Amino acid sequence: MFIGEYHYTIDEKNRLAVPVKFRASILKGAVVTRGIDACLFLYPKKEWDKLAAKLAAMPINKSKTRAFSRLMLAGAMEVELDKQGRINLPDYLKQYASINKKIVIAGLYDRLEIWDEQAWEEYKKKSEEESTDIAEELGGLGV
Repeated sequence: MFIGEYHYTIDEKNRLAVPVKFRASILKGAVVTRGIDACLFLYPKKEWDKLAAKLAAMPINKSKTRAFSRLMLAGAMEVELDKQGRINLPDYLKQYASINKKIVIAGLYDRLEIWDEQAWEEYKKKSEEESTDIAEELGGLGV
């Protein structure tokens, strides 16, 4: 399970350290892809396989499902940890998420999200301001 917020720096070779406590979960491989809200999603291979199967099963006759599948699947890249516990982020994914040098890795149960630090702070501030409205909507869902 991934939880928490971690601040890191991406190096000049596009390498990003994965928090030590999460490395065991992605030793057998991982997939990084375009996420929602201009961030990247990093899934352990096992979790990615579940999601990819669901995406592949979506109807291709609907433009929104095709678009979402393309966003997630065509943007995906398999990654492996190096000996220092880092992954390499492809340039096209860095550009998608407007990632500069400082990043935030946010744990969200079955995935990690990788954010540009400034974008994360702006998103978090907006979410905190809307937290009452969000809580009311979630209450209707039984959360």
